[in-house]
Amino acid sequence: MKMEVEYQEEYVRNSRGVQLFTCRWLPSSSSPLALVFLCHGYGMECSGFMRECGVRLARAGYAVFGIDYEGHGRSKGSRCYIKKFENIVNDCYNFFKSVSVQEEYRNKCRFLYGESMGGAVALLLHKKDPTFWNGAILVAPMCKISEKVKPHPVIVNILTRVEDVIPKWKIVPTKDVIDAAFKDPVKREQIRSNNLIYQDKPRLKTALEMLRTSMSLENTLSEVTLPFFVLHGEADIVTDPEVSRALYERAGSTDKTIRLFPEMWHGLTSGEPDENVDIVFRDIIGWLEKHTTVGNAVTVQPIHPFRNGVEMCTTSASSATTNKQQPQRTVSAGSYCCGLKGRRTLHHSSM
Repeated sequence: MKMEVEYQEEYVRNSRGVQLFTCRWLPSSSSPLALVFLCHGYGMECSGFMRECGVRLARAGYAVFGIDYEGHGRSKGSRCYIKKFENIVNDCYNFFKSVSVQEEYRNKCRFLYGESMGGAVALLLHKKDPTFWNGAILVAPMCKISEKVKPHPVIVNILTRVEDVIPKWKIVPTKDVIDAAFKDPVKREQIRSNNLIYQDKPRLKTALEMLRTSMSLENTLSEVTLPFFVLHGEADIVTDPEVSRALYERAGSTDKTIRLFPEMWHGLTSGEPDENVDIVFRDIIGWLEKHTTVGNAVTVQPIHPFRNGVEMCTTSASSATTNKQQPQRTVSAGSYCCGLKGRRTLHHSSM
């Protein structure tokens, strides 16, 4: 019997005064086993695109919390403009911490969940506070530039010289990421029809911030020490599977697991046929169950919840039994921006 899920929404204001959208999926009939904090990908959002993830994990007994980054989804700000990547990390940290200090959650295990660019956000959250998180699930993470697409230093240097002059210009050429990321054609078109998802060219400053972040993470993979589970489709041409292999091989974590899925694309949880999505979530929930141990969490000291860089603005909570599936689809191959890509190559699948 499926557990009922309660869905809630609210807006918070970050330290820069920008209103950010947040949402949560909660098991409605029991205390959550642990907390899972969602970090969505570039151009994506939580309430629609990551809905199925929230529902599935909440039905498995976890409290799931999401936030749309500034300029993304239902949050305010220039559309998909990333002035500083650290702003995203700080906003997520402040919101996630404000949840964790609440009385009912203070003794719960805390897990990060990042997809694509959200994988970079999750790793930087770990770096910001290494002992705070009990583990991370990283789905096709952006944490290294594939050698196949690494831009020439001269090109980077030229773009860097003009980034403060035309930071918001949409001049970075890319192919259709939706076509390349989501295999199932029906889900692909559902994603394309989601107006909250950014589908224009990346802005110059945004592209450079993502590039710098990827390169910085690549140079510090050995500093990753938390337990993690990295999952990647072997046919992913948006973030190359070699990126996840590098993370697994170089990370300093003693508890790390990698799962490569033959013939699957970038959108493992949202763009694959239903039977493949079921397999992916079965693995994710299985890993969470093994790492959710009573007494394993570090108790968070009760501080002033929304004074940690996040101020609660308005609340619009809607309680519902969530059932509807969430769409996400895709087809294709090609080249992409900022190392978020790679040619379609086959590797051996392994754990």
